[in-house]
Amino acid sequence: MRFTFCVVALNEENTVGLLLDDLLKQTYPRKEIEVLLVDGQSSDGTKDVFLAFQRDHGAEFDRVAVLDNPGRTLPCGWNVVLRNYTGDAVVRLDAHARIPADFLEKNAAHLAAGEYVCGGYRPNIIDEDTPWKRTLLAAETSSFGSSVADFRHNGADRQVDSIFHGAYRREVFDTVGPFNERLRRTEDNDMQYRIRRAGFEIWFHPDVVSYQHTRNTLKGMLRQKYLNGYWIAKTLWVTPGCVSAFYLVPCAFVLGILLTGILALAGIWQFAALLWGAYLAFALAGTAVSARKDGASGYTWLMPVLFFLIHAAYGVGTLAGLCSPPPKKTEE
Repeated sequence: MRFTFCVVALNEENTVGLLLDDLLKQTYPRKEIEVLLVDGQSSDGTKDVFLAFQRDHGAEFDRVAVLDNPGRTLPCGWNVVLRNYTGDAVVRLDAHARIPADFLEKNAAHLAAGEYVCGGYRPNIIDEDTPWKRTLLAAETSSFGSSVADFRHNGADRQVDSIFHGAYRREVFDTVGPFNERLRRTEDNDMQYRIRRAGFEIWFHPDVVSYQHTRNTLKGMLRQKYLNGYWIAKTLWVTPGCVSAFYLVPCAFVLGILLTGILALAGIWQFAALLWGAYLAFALAGTAVSARKDGASGYTWLMPVLFFLIHAAYGVGTLAGLCSPPPKKTEE
């Protein structure tokens, strides 16, 4: 099976080289790997990293191509891949990803067994082991703080709704078509919804592991959450069926804060006390679970505040998206 290993990047010179180093360590035969490196008009050294890899290792693989993404966004970049790849299957990796040496080999084994889409466990990692970054990581990986998506939690082989860093047989995209370029951040939600609607199963396997770098700063994390919430709302204009009610909980929380705050100003404080009391109880429970699982750091006591900021940023983003017009193909 010929694999197409693809990376779509925009200003990722600090992380994408690490992923390419992981590619060089793969146990899968290099002559069975096509490498497509797609640059979205980066203003840093990302394209230079790609070109250096092509120059130094191009002869070792079936093919190494550096391609341009004039649309700059992720869905535009993935469609550049779909127009140019020649492999039997394509593995989609984020520029912030890291993969173990057996990543391609294990994906290939599951696809060879008859599956069409597969992937596995995707824990978050940090680039520097400091108390503050460990605390950000704990907030990001907590089920209360971020997500209950299947790929965030390991377990048994099972059929799932979505996968991160997935491997796809060519037949999948030949059937479903390209990524929706109107969706800048939720193109994967839309695509995997369409894949399921087309009758393909998506399989999770605990032996397939990849990693994702957590945002290094609180500002970066909150910006990411805001934009995730914003684009979830925009997706409701385009493919509402792929948006689970779970994604709208932070928006409901923000609306609850506003409503109960107004009532409290009018002298009806009981609803605000109930909402904030319940939230504080869940936040403290989430902090305790994280501390027991990952160990406490010097900033663990701040996790309830981090939970609130994460949820508020996501919810405000969703409200902003709901109040804006449907997305255009070129919207940034």
